[in-house]
Amino acid sequence: MKPSQPSPIFIPKVLSIAGSDSGGGAGIQADLKVITALGGFGMTAITAITAQNTMGVTRIQDLDLDVVEAQIDAVVSDIGVDVVKIGMLASPAIVRTVAACLKKHSIKKIVLDPVLRATSGASLGGDDTAKTMVHELFPLATIVTPNLYEASIFLGKPIASVGQFKEAAEQLLALGPKAVLIKGGHLEGEPKELVDYLIWHDRKDDVPVIFHKEFRHPRIPTSNTHGTGCSLSSAIATYLADQHDLSHSVAKAISFVSAAIEAGQRLEIGKGPGPLWHMHDFYPTRLPEEQ
Repeated sequence: MKPSQPSPIFIPKVLSIAGSDSGGGAGIQADLKVITALGGFGMTAITAITAQNTMGVTRIQDLDLDVVEAQIDAVVSDIGVDVVKIGMLASPAIVRTVAACLKKHSIKKIVLDPVLRATSGASLGGDDTAKTMVHELFPLATIVTPNLYEASIFLGKPIASVGQFKEAAEQLLALGPKAVLIKGGHLEGEPKELVDYLIWHDRKDDVPVIFHKEFRHPRIPTSNTHGTGCSLSSAIATYLADQHDLSHSVAKAISFVSAAIEAGQRLEIGKGPGPLWHMHDFYPTRLPEEQ
């Protein structure tokens, strides 16, 4: 009698298509930490190599388009992908290449974090790149997660208050994605409470409906927020890959990132804004008597 074969174990597979952060706080490096911390299997297609640390970005080198395409093809053709997370795409040409690859492989679940500027303020993509994202990637995206600066670039107008979030989210949704999450962390004045605004298409009683949801949470007083947007989008992608619905994935991702920011408050990594502590569930940063 032949021994029975063990049943295969499902693990959420997430492909991050993004830039490399030599400082380890954002980009591909942050994505892999988040995906692993949440029980997923992370894979990468690197679009650009950046020389950066907590003080800023000093150099960006885009990878050749055929190299970006080859990475995506290699991962999808063998391992497979449950969800794609897209981060830094620094040129219109790379945007078009990535969009063509997603269409070629019929990727259905896509989290687009339109990284146009680093936490330090360095530009990572211009207006032409933003316009190409809207045309090529918005219609493919399951969810787009712009911060206020990025949302303002896409809409061509400033977003200066929470009262503008609903209208801005509706206008972005009209550009083609299935959902939009406007992140309120960059709101001027540093309010004590942060608001993130989610809008998404769904069906109720077999009728198309647009749902809205606000997420309110306290601002954590720390400058260690490098890589927050990358971490949030990769967390959303991992929860989606683990079969959570959209709004639940966003809620869980916000909770995870908030905990990572809180755990990283006292980290001393670099001379500028430091990273989150993604491994807070495994390696707490508080002493036992403080917990």
